[in-house]
Amino acid sequence: MKKEIQLSKIYYWILPALVVFGMASCKKDNSLGFTPGTGAPTVANVKTISKTILDTVTQLTTTYNSSGVVTIDTFVNMNHRTLMAFDSTTVTGNLGNIYVVNGTNLGSATKLTINGVTIYFNRALITDNSIIFTIPTNVPYVQPQSNVMIITTLHGTVTYKFTVLPPPPTITEVSDFDFWANSQISIIGKGFASVSSVKLKTTGDAMTIVSQTDTTMVLKAPSASTTTESPLLFTFTSGANTGATATSSAVFNDLDNAYTIVFNNSFQNAWGDNSWSGPSGIQSGTAHAAGGTASAEAHYPAGAWQIEGWANWYPSMPYDPSYKFLTFWVKGGTVTHQLVLVGDQMVGGYGQVQNANAYAAQLVTVPAKVWTFVKIPLTAPATAFDKNSTLLNYWANGSPAKQMGFFLQGQSGDVDENMFFDEVAFVK
Repeated sequence: MKKEIQLSKIYYWILPALVVFGMASCKKDNSLGFTPGTGAPTVANVKTISKTILDTVTQLTTTYNSSGVVTIDTFVNMNHRTLMAFDSTTVTGNLGNIYVVNGTNLGSATKLTINGVTIYFNRALITDNSIIFTIPTNVPYVQPQSNVMIITTLHGTVTYKFTVLPPPPTITEVSDFDFWANSQISIIGKGFASVSSVKLKTTGDAMTIVSQTDTTMVLKAPSASTTTESPLLFTFTSGANTGATATSSAVFNDLDNAYTIVFNNSFQNAWGDNSWSGPSGIQSGTAHAAGGTASAEAHYPAGAWQIEGWANWYPSMPYDPSYKFLTFWVKGGTVTHQLVLVGDQMVGGYGQVQNANAYAAQLVTVPAKVWTFVKIPLTAPATAFDKNSTLLNYWANGSPAKQMGFFLQGQSGDVDENMFFDEVAFVK
């Protein structure tokens, strides 16, 4: 019995020791790898943690497939970059960039916000003196803003002045790629709130800002310009830089300086209707116009193998090496179709060129029920024929040209189709 009592006393002494040792072990093996400070948090500075591209010019690249259908892709133009040094202190940040905030007692941080938006940070990368974070694209940047970063820990909150810079003006959608004297175009995208002026880059002519928000802008073209086509040059404010500039890759055509066929609600330059069936020719109604109140209608009866188009018998249209593109808007019918562009001086002539026999530049895909902008690059008459060419040889058989049309190949299940064409032009 005495021996048992002695063992109980030993166990009574060992148990508290094990508990203390266990607590010490837990503290040493904290999952953070360090012991967070218990004082109020402070912020000394915010720095970049790698070379960062600031105020890059985000642009749009416009490409055309073999049917001449436009595709717009956003990219960052690395030719317009400002590189910050490694570990640079900054009081401004760009959407999508990575930063580190340095200070004290940050190890128990539970929340980081910028302009009211919660910012994710990886706790595996945190220390008691630093937090690494990325500015997400949903952080507000349109001024005026609170322009503050707030860090909340288990022991307090700290507020630090930090401004998110607006992105360069970026176009994602346009109402029209064409303009003329005093016409208006609408653009959609982001970064427009900070824009102070817009110009035609090729000539410097000012586009009047009619209205703007950060995501939309309405522009009025100048009353006169010598440009044939031009990107837009935006001047905007980025932090302390009130003269930042960005150039769009989206190119806009001045139809006042182009050779037009269908424009300003009517045929132009002695062109007229040359269709086989009706309704055809100029039809009024804003629902059937891309940039005015009327456009040219083409009617394709069900099951027909038919060309609908226009002619200029005199003085006709001579070749001009300054022509760079054939551009037009087309509104599709009930279903998506593929048309074949034909002309009296083109390879195959003004005839029923089947899809399988057409060369690439002739094929035009027309989505159903919507307006689609088509821009087809041109080539010189002497260019050798190539079935895969994406360049349109409109004067392959000689000059001048007298006819232009679109052939629709009939197929089983066809219904009557009506398509509309507007702002048909040869752009220099």
